[in-house]
Order: sequence, then structure tokens, then C-alpha cells
Amino acid sequence: MSARLEVDIRHRLGALSLDVAFASAGPVTVLFGRSGSGKTSLANIIAGLIRPDAGRVVCGDTVLADSGTRLFLPAHRRRIGYVFQDARLFPHLTVRRNLLYGRWFAGRGEAGPPFDRMVDLLGLGALLDRRPDSLSGGEKQRVAIGRALLAQPRLLVMDEPLASLDEGRKDEILGHIEQIAAAATVPIVYVTHSVREVIRLASHLALIDNGRLQAFGPLAAMLGRIGPAGETGPGEPVVLLDAVVAGIDPVFGLAHLETGIGGIEIARAGLRPGQRVRIRILASDVMLALRAPEAISARNLIAAEVVDLQPVPDGTNARVDVHLRAGDTAFPARITAKARHELGLAPGARVVAVIKSVAIES
Repeated sequence: MSARLEVDIRHRLGALSLDVAFASAGPVTVLFGRSGSGKTSLANIIAGLIRPDAGRVVCGDTVLADSGTRLFLPAHRRRIGYVFQDARLFPHLTVRRNLLYGRWFAGRGEAGPPFDRMVDLLGLGALLDRRPDSLSGGEKQRVAIGRALLAQPRLLVMDEPLASLDEGRKDEILGHIEQIAAAATVPIVYVTHSVREVIRLASHLALIDNGRLQAFGPLAAMLGRIGPAGETGPGEPVVLLDAVVAGIDPVFGLAHLETGIGGIEIARAGLRPGQRVRIRILASDVMLALRAPEAISARNLIAAEVVDLQPVPDGTNARVDVHLRAGDTAFPARITAKARHELGLAPGARVVAVIKSVAIES
């Protein structure tokens, strides 16, 4: 499905100097970084809204821009669907006609996804005869996504599409984007500074800071470079787990997940039984004990075996990364060297990993 996207550009925008190069064949490539880091400018270059000073942009077999040959395919010829932070719907058209505009834009001979299927996928059936001024923010974004997809794009670019929505609407739209990504019909470039959106959507991750690419790679290899507050840096070991929601605690609202390391409880609203999710656990959020502790607030106690121990390469020898295994799944813990000594940890040791529910990100 995924057309390979190649980006290798240099461009100056005021005080910001963009210098980014990566190639991705993943279904969802996320551009992540703080506000002002150049993510949106890079997305605009990919979409053809900005002509780069130098470099190339290639999508599949189509060269979209190449400064070496002075080629610059204009935006309207790139077949790239763009979903902005604000939906940018035509205010004088109904939802149906906004959607059909996307179909018209695909041009003759382009079948595109079936209109009715797109309406069902995005839950737009009850909205078709309404105008944009009567829609909520989440409804507008669903229409904008449908319009972009009905244009039969070779690539979908989404620039922080959830930024103006409340948490409830964000969950709603994220679910729809996950379905689109899972259907694997069109590759997505997704711009965000939200760690949660990265975890839920990304297959590949580009970390952008001050116009420069800090790192790029598959999500599981990159997540450790994003801190709890969204900061980027050298990072720490991390495990990304696929999980299924087994149930919801009706009293306290905790979600019970089945994962490769065992049952996990997390404190996150909006989940439903049977739903598939991804969770991230940082090594520094995993405590170790020789036996299951009693009367403790942490909800998750995972029986594990120590596979290996390595000093953290920070020049202090004060911390140790412990590589653990539970069942067939490996995961890390980061503890002090003193704790390792006091616990007598060595390869083969049996331990209990203690993980707070509120520390797990999903």
C-alpha cells in the first residue's frame, strides 16, 4: 500500500533554517516536535504549498520537487490530501457537497473510495444535509478528512488536526484516523506535538527540533527519545506493547489490558472492551522487587526474569538498565547501581516489575 516518501530539503523561513532528510515507506509517518520547530513548514513543502530552496521530494514513482532539475509540481497536481488544524470547509455547501467536492477533485477516471463507505467509516450519515456552521469541531474535522480521502490522494497530510478539539472529540477523531491507517489505503504524514497521538498512530517517527531532523526510524526504536513532557533527547529504553482491552472497572474507571507481559491496568478514559491499543512504558517507570510488595499504590505487578544488565552510558556508573523478559516479551527497567547491588541482581534472577498505572502512556 504505502508509497515510499523521500524528503531531502533545505529551506530558510525567516530565522528558521530547515534541513531535513528521511525516507519512509510506513503507513503513518509522524513529524514530532515542539511548536515552532518547523513541522508544519515541512508538511507544507511536502504538499507543495512552499517551494524549497534546495533538495528533492519524491512520493512513490513521482518526483514532486527537485531543485537540481528546477522541477516543482504545483500543489493541485500532486494528488495530496491536506487536513489542516481548522477544517476549512466551504461554508455555503452542505456536508454532502463538501464531500463530493473531494470526489470531483479526484478528476475523471479516478474511482476513489466509495462515497457511502467513507460516510459510514467517519459516521457522517446524519450530517449530510447540514452546513458547516451547525457542526461541532469534531464533526467538521471528520468531514475534512472524508473530503481529503475522496479526492483519491496518493498521500494524506494532516497538520495537527486535533489541536483545537477538547479531549472527548480528540478521542473520537483519533479512533477514525486509526481505522483509516489500519485500512492501509493511503499513507499518512501526521504532524503533532502530542506523545499520545504518536503512540496511537505512528508507524515511523521523525523528531524535528529547530528545523533539524534529530532522528528518524520505526516507532518502537524512537519512542524512548521522547520524554514524559514531550521533550526530545538521547532518551532511554522503552517498550511499546500491543494490547487488547479486556474490561473496564465500573467503579474506578481503570481499563484492564491483556499484553505480551501479562495483565496491565491503566488510567485512561474512553476505552471499550475488545478495543486494540498501544501502550508505552519507559524504563525509568519500572521498579523492581524480589517479591510482590504488599499495601502498595502501584497496580501492576509483573513476574519477570532478568536477561541482562548494562550500565547507563552517562559517565557516572550510577544507573543500570535491566533487560527483563516476561513470557516471550522483553521490556526494560532503569534502576540505580546501588539498587542492583542491594537486590543482588544478575542474569537469571526472578523479580517482580512494579509499574504505576498512571505512568503508562497510551
